[in-house]
Amino acid sequence: MSRLRGRPASQPPRSTIVVDVSDRQSVLQTSARGLERLVRRALAAEGIERAEIGIVLVDDRRIAAVHRRWMGVPGPTDVITFDLSAGAFGAAGADVLAGDIVVSTETARRSARAVGWTPRQELAYYIVHGILHLRGYDDQTPADRRAMRRRERSLMRACGLPAPPRPRAAGTHP
Repeated sequence: MSRLRGRPASQPPRSTIVVDVSDRQSVLQTSARGLERLVRRALAAEGIERAEIGIVLVDDRRIAAVHRRWMGVPGPTDVITFDLSAGAFGAAGADVLAGDIVVSTETARRSARAVGWTPRQELAYYIVHGILHLRGYDDQTPADRRAMRRRERSLMRACGLPAPPRPRAAGTHP
């Protein structure tokens, strides 16, 4: 009988997390390994043991093209999340959280200055925000936005990062 990490071949490993970082920008120097660690820590804090997450780092021009094509909105944005899970995550048969998180490092750099922290912290915040969208959090209503902001602060702390320097009931995205 074939064994994988001491498990019978018929049983999948308990924890399978795949993180793929695709860096398609030259605005902000980043560490793919550091971003992978961030995603893994955030997923662990959410209790997620199986996931396939793609992080795509782009500039404002590229995220504006994605924003227009997939959401019908012109202009750049900070983060766009594509849920690729089979059905609703957590539903029967959908035990793997899967998705792509497209992030503008140019927006992160610009926004970081406005709120008084580093571009890398802002980038981490966008990634945490995207993970929460994949988990089913939304920020379209004030109540949903408050719940998402609370969870963002909690996840940032769980990842060893400071809470975002934003008002508790911020009305802007993220």
